[in-house]
Amino acid sequence: MSEWFFDLSHWFGDDGIVPLLLQHIGYSAAALAIAVAIAFPVGCYTGHTGKGEALLIGTTNALRSLPSFGLIILLVILLAGYFESDLAFVLPCIIVLVVLALPPVALGVHAGIRSVDPSVQDAAKGIGLTPLQVLLQVELPCAMPLILSGIRSAALQIVSTATIAAYVSLGGLGRLIIDGRAANDFAQMTAGALLVALLALIIDLFFSLSGKVVVSPGITRKTKNQ
Repeated sequence: MSEWFFDLSHWFGDDGIVPLLLQHIGYSAAALAIAVAIAFPVGCYTGHTGKGEALLIGTTNALRSLPSFGLIILLVILLAGYFESDLAFVLPCIIVLVVLALPPVALGVHAGIRSVDPSVQDAAKGIGLTPLQVLLQVELPCAMPLILSGIRSAALQIVSTATIAAYVSLGGLGRLIIDGRAANDFAQMTAGALLVALLALIIDLFFSLSGKVVVSPGITRKTKNQ
């Protein structure tokens, strides 16, 4: 196992660890950005107005029940006739990863806003803030811990699930697992699994540290003296 890791030929080149890692991060980042762009305003609307909460919960539960692997295969089959480039494989993977990330992001934003103390909202309205100002200046800052938690959960799910992109001939760290299984190279398979786990841990640490920077100490009930 250690010999496989320390062999520089496994790190560079078209099928090396470095390019596969960059591909994995690229797919994951693109999917997370799209999911946040879609789910964040939805969560803001339902959380701020209280409208559509049942529809949001029902829809997110339905999305969570979709089988990711089967959905990728289905979309590849459906889209293969329309695209002759790698887009026929990239697009289905991105769509599935986005669908996977939508529920935690939307519910995190919604739950965060709904958990804001009504007295804080009333005080904001009492000083003359408009509904949009209440949302941007009061509710979202107060909801930031749950918002970050939802995005964090989505990012971890995307990174772990992006390995299945290798099943449809795409890159990413899942390539090490699939190719290793085909060649009965268990050292390569183990390396791929460990790298995915390590990437997930790094992302989890990133969001943990980001929370300390983004979330106000007043929200977490911490002060500099503590």
